[in-house]
Amino acid sequence: MSASSHHQKWQISDREREIYRQRSQASSLAKAKAMRGEGKQPIHPINYPRLNPETLMPKQPNNGWNSLSLFSGGGGLDLGFERAGYTHVASYDILPEAGITLDKNRPQWQIFAGENGDVSKIDWRQYRGRVDVIHGGPPCQPFSVAGRQKGPDDSRDMFPQFIRAILEIEPQAFIAENVPALVGKKFSQYVQEIIHQPLAGKYHLTKFIIMAPDFGIPQVRQRVFFVGFRDAKIAAKYQPPKPTHMWEHLAKNQRQQGDESYGERQPVQLNLFSPAPKPNLCMGVREALGLPDIGFDTLAPTIRSALTGPRHTTSVLSSVSAQKTWEKLQIWPNGVAANREKASLFVAENGHFRLSVADCAIIQGFPDSWQIHGAVYMALGQIGNAVPPPLAYHIALSVAEALS
Repeated sequence: MSASSHHQKWQISDREREIYRQRSQASSLAKAKAMRGEGKQPIHPINYPRLNPETLMPKQPNNGWNSLSLFSGGGGLDLGFERAGYTHVASYDILPEAGITLDKNRPQWQIFAGENGDVSKIDWRQYRGRVDVIHGGPPCQPFSVAGRQKGPDDSRDMFPQFIRAILEIEPQAFIAENVPALVGKKFSQYVQEIIHQPLAGKYHLTKFIIMAPDFGIPQVRQRVFFVGFRDAKIAAKYQPPKPTHMWEHLAKNQRQQGDESYGERQPVQLNLFSPAPKPNLCMGVREALGLPDIGFDTLAPTIRSALTGPRHTTSVLSSVSAQKTWEKLQIWPNGVAANREKASLFVAENGHFRLSVADCAIIQGFPDSWQIHGAVYMALGQIGNAVPPPLAYHIALSVAEALS
């Protein structure tokens, strides 16, 4: 990531670097021209989203449990736990920009960022007796394909630090989030040695994969959660959250197998002006963003973090298959604009609707009221790395129910 060891550049040739440089320069010139009103006439008016993610996570009264956030990033878990009724104790993240995001949205919170947010340098015993639940999403790059899957050989592997915090604080419960690849065959030994063994006899673990559209988030996204309880009886009665929404056009076997193309293979033809759908149907991305009906809508491909890969970028494109889906949706995923006004002015090369940072946040489950700080690539990095708040919310509710 920016200005830290968490971002690792790829080794590319001088020729490839020059190609990237030329593309970037051309895009910057075109953008500057558009901002001066000298570009193409705007095609798409400023959109007003139909999805308000706050409706996916109704605010709950205080439940009496105190939560500590590690690897807080843009605040997906933090916001979800707050909406679920937890009392926020503190947040830690290595990115200074993440600290600013959290502070601007919740100035009353205690936030440690930059060098002060380096979890490897914290004596967590100071929180013993003050924290009931620890939650966090240790960096996923060591286990993701985009991050080159170096596992424990990747300097960004922070799972050992997360486990150390648990052992030093001894909370009643913890929640850890990561990419599904972590629970695949490649990392089975890692999970056993780094997660299970240190906690054996102290915590009782459950792990499961959750699909974002099952909780109303209009995006192809699946993540694995580890939930642990200190009390065996509480662990025995714990139930992972049940889906609140459905994307009715998915192939059943894709859902069961956790297929990476979840929601992309069978694009759906929708008439957005037909009678209202059943209450708990997940919106497609065009409907969620308030875009006009084109006779087609589907889930957005996974929003990638702009901080992962060979260079910082303002693209959220995650794969070749994702490119095809975005094209069918008539949405431009490259060169995301800082806001909706600038997105409207900066007409995409193919005339498709250009995404803004605020739109990407909606697709990830952040409400417009939650502002992401930083340059566009940094904001997209915080969004793409975040746990969608409605997902965090339902995990938080399920843990509170078990603890009560």
